[in-house]
Amino acid sequence: MKDFFVSYNRHDRAWAEWIAWMLEEAGYTTVIQAWDFRAGGNFVLDMQKAASEAQRTIAVLSETYLASEFTQPEWAAAFAQDPTGKERKLIPVRVKECQLSGLLRPIVYIDLVDVAEAEAQDVLLRSLSQDRAKPDQKPRFPRSAASGGNSFGTASHRPKPVFPPNIPSNLPLTSAIFVGRDDELERLHTQLQTKALTVISAVSGMGGIGKTELAAQYALQQRDMGTYPGGICWLRAREDLSTQIVLFTRSQLGLTISEDLELAEQVSLCWRNWQPGETLVVFDDVQQYQDIASVLPPQRSQFRVLLTTRLTLQSPVQNFEIKVLSEEKAIELLRAFATQGRAGNDPRFSEANADLEKQLCQWLGCLPLGLELVGRYLARKPDTSLETLWQRLQDKRLEAKALKDAAPEMTAPLGVTAAFELSWEVLDEPARRLAALLSLFALAEIPWTLVEACYPEEDVEDIEDLRDESLLNLHLLERIGEGTYQLHQLLREFFAAKREQRAEMVEMKQWFRLVVLEAVKRSTETPERSLLAETTMLLPHLQAVVQLSETSEQAIDVAIDLAWLANLYYSQGRYEEAEPLYLRALEISKEQLGENHPDVSNRLNNLASLYHSQGRYEEAKPLLLRALEISKEQLGENHPDIAIWLNNLAGLHRSQGRYEEAEPLLLRALEISKEQLGENHPDIAIWLNNLAELYRSQGRYGEAELLYQQALAISEEQLGRNHLQFAASLHNLANLYCLQGRYKEAEPLLLRALEISKEQLGENHPDIATKLHNLASLYRSQERYGEAEPLLLRALEISEERLGENHPDIATSVNNLALLYDSQGRYEETEPLYLRALAISKEQLGENHPDIATWLHNLAGLYELQRLYEKAEPLYQQALTISEEQLGENHPQFAASLNNLANLYRSQGRYEEAEPLHLRCLAIQRQALGENHPQFAGSLNNLANLYRWQGRCGEAEPLFLRALAVLFNHLGTDHPNSQQVWQNFQAFLWQVIRAEQTAQLSDHPVTQDLLRQMQMENDNA
Repeated sequence: MKDFFVSYNRHDRAWAEWIAWMLEEAGYTTVIQAWDFRAGGNFVLDMQKAASEAQRTIAVLSETYLASEFTQPEWAAAFAQDPTGKERKLIPVRVKECQLSGLLRPIVYIDLVDVAEAEAQDVLLRSLSQDRAKPDQKPRFPRSAASGGNSFGTASHRPKPVFPPNIPSNLPLTSAIFVGRDDELERLHTQLQTKALTVISAVSGMGGIGKTELAAQYALQQRDMGTYPGGICWLRAREDLSTQIVLFTRSQLGLTISEDLELAEQVSLCWRNWQPGETLVVFDDVQQYQDIASVLPPQRSQFRVLLTTRLTLQSPVQNFEIKVLSEEKAIELLRAFATQGRAGNDPRFSEANADLEKQLCQWLGCLPLGLELVGRYLARKPDTSLETLWQRLQDKRLEAKALKDAAPEMTAPLGVTAAFELSWEVLDEPARRLAALLSLFALAEIPWTLVEACYPEEDVEDIEDLRDESLLNLHLLERIGEGTYQLHQLLREFFAAKREQRAEMVEMKQWFRLVVLEAVKRSTETPERSLLAETTMLLPHLQAVVQLSETSEQAIDVAIDLAWLANLYYSQGRYEEAEPLYLRALEISKEQLGENHPDVSNRLNNLASLYHSQGRYEEAKPLLLRALEISKEQLGENHPDIAIWLNNLAGLHRSQGRYEEAEPLLLRALEISKEQLGENHPDIAIWLNNLAELYRSQGRYGEAELLYQQALAISEEQLGRNHLQFAASLHNLANLYCLQGRYKEAEPLLLRALEISKEQLGENHPDIATKLHNLASLYRSQERYGEAEPLLLRALEISEERLGENHPDIATSVNNLALLYDSQGRYEETEPLYLRALAISKEQLGENHPDIATWLHNLAGLYELQRLYEKAEPLYQQALTISEEQLGENHPQFAASLNNLANLYRSQGRYEEAEPLHLRCLAIQRQALGENHPQFAGSLNNLANLYRWQGRCGEAEPLFLRALAVLFNHLGTDHPNSQQVWQNFQAFLWQVIRAEQTAQLSDHPVTQDLLRQMQMENDNA
């Protein structure tokens, strides 16, 4: 246990260290924050431990100590242990003039005010104990030392602290409350001590950030530490500097300077005859370096020069830029000013108001001047709640009294607006226009390319010069990263007020809106970098555009802007945020343009596309039908836009498995486009491709192949062999070949499509991920797992980087990788991927999206392979429910769900439960796909296997034969699916032969020929 805990306010650190040193020299043990609280520790816990474990607490008394809310618990803890003072647990030591009150008033204190060092040492130790150990050597007295000590060294190399001296100085008023700048104080001191000759360091930053206060607090701290025994001279750079220097030397140093000399000679004489010892000279509020150059002290190691300025200066000045406070320190500073001089806790700063405190500090941009003004306002008005203050700030903005009225005791004599005006006056007209334009952007990172786009007729370099030489130089704009900049919250408010006074305000807003909308359109269609990164950066600026449109009373602009904002959310998979924006845009368009305007048709289509992506097919369909109806009424039956709506409606029907309804729509879209655009227009290739996709879903592979080849020919002829649409045609044809098992034909097409996409989009576009997926799927089908895995991993990496980790497309990427691991039997790696795909889809698409059913199927299949039937069955049943609810009882995916659950029952020997599911699956597929679809053949095979295990040979055989006929016809004999059914049929015949039940088989040639071969093999064996 330590003998003493030394409690002090940071302004009295020099006194606290001197007291602690004297005590330890006398044989006592102490704990003191400056020496014992190390980096990485918990300040609050360290303080609590020190106060509770020390036998006695020394309170270093001064006005700042008594005013600090943080020192009160330290001395109060000691007082509570010994309220009568019998054990002398609390020992106050008064080091500066202050008046004690309350519980401290009756306690006898040790008084060191205006006491010489030797006497102070004697009084301190004699008051604490009569039996003291006198130190062998006293610490040096600062006024006899060549230079002051450095309080910022490590504990093991710390020089003995000096007795707080009476150093010549003329420091300005400083605030008793100074929060969050300890690191800056230490770094500033280090910077000022780095060179032998005169060091010129500039504390620079925007108005109101606390440059003067930091410099004054540093000077005060170092004065009390004895660092500058030669004196600390504070000069106001906006006033006559020569006169101030001469007056300082006369009044503080006692020099006699003849008034007969020229003023410049008097200044030179002052510097030459300055008293010995390191000296700090502060030039406060420097407007330009030339203003002070002629009166700087000579190049001697004695002098350290500190400037405060809004500028970024060049050599020989070392710039020291300060930033706004952290949010935590900002709240601490606000509370400190608001509760200054008040006893007890302020109920306004309760836990219930924590969010409002945070919101208030954020709105003030954590700017010290704004925090102090608002804090002092609250202190003056104890009955004004935070809610009331917040409302006043929102109503009056920078004109609110809380931000305008500076108190006389403040270091900064100006309110926020007045402080900013000083910088505004320095700007020329082009720089002011740029500042006004920047205020239109959101309070977020601003891509400089957008700013340049707002100056279409200006030279880019001229705009850069305005930015660099005016706004950045005066710290009115901050560079965040490469090509990105940002305004401070309150500066944005200030510039916005100036913007509203400008004649070209309306034109400026129009340009800003057009530039942002163009950037949004480009980023969603052809992002240059990450789609997620670009759209995320543009989101707040598009929100700012929406706010401007809403205030301009141009309702149609609002609808357009809302639709684009919804498109950004949609591109990021943030569907819940997109929907209300689409709905509002639709509502405004209807109100302003009428129910039958073509723009209303566009809004309906946007909303329908969102619902389609979410699997909300029944909600999407009436919107598309209404959009189509409006377009026909307004544009005519044969307008090219009609083809687009028909295509979209057909896509919806295809997703629902309603292929017969989709086909005539696509045929009509194709007919319209040919009539209006010609047989070889690139749009024709798109409709041909979509019709081919429909035929592929129906198993009409021959028809699909012809359409894909036509689309490919048109794209090649009209757009060239390096166009993205040509790559898309190659890609789709290759996918058809993969489905047919024509892998050798598919691979070169996929590789060429991938090559074109990389050339046109770069290595990291989401389209690259899609093509990598399909190439990997080809390799997986061929069991080329080593080639497939790196492609899938790269595809996932691209998707996460470009779309974000929670985009719906990520679920697809994760699922494909899981399928690969599943094929390899790497089950431990597979399960977490399926679970992740499920989590993403549920979060982004909802619990009942059709994709959820797919991921549930795959996860259940994994459990089934591991014979974890109890885990698999509920997943299959859940998938079945989702498919039925979302897609209907006649959708092929619902049939697939029935088939999978039936296979599970068959694996468990639950044949009676499996059979009706297989039969129902076949009935749905027969109606939706036809009896010649490969999926129908697969279901026939599954039912045949069920009958096989039941010994129902006569019923199994025709099913196997029918399945083989379909697969051989559509996929060929070498396709993996064909081979699988052929192997099942052979296994079935071996079972029949061994059971001697061949009489139950038909006289089908395939059966009889294979049966003879197998019997011969059996006889030979």
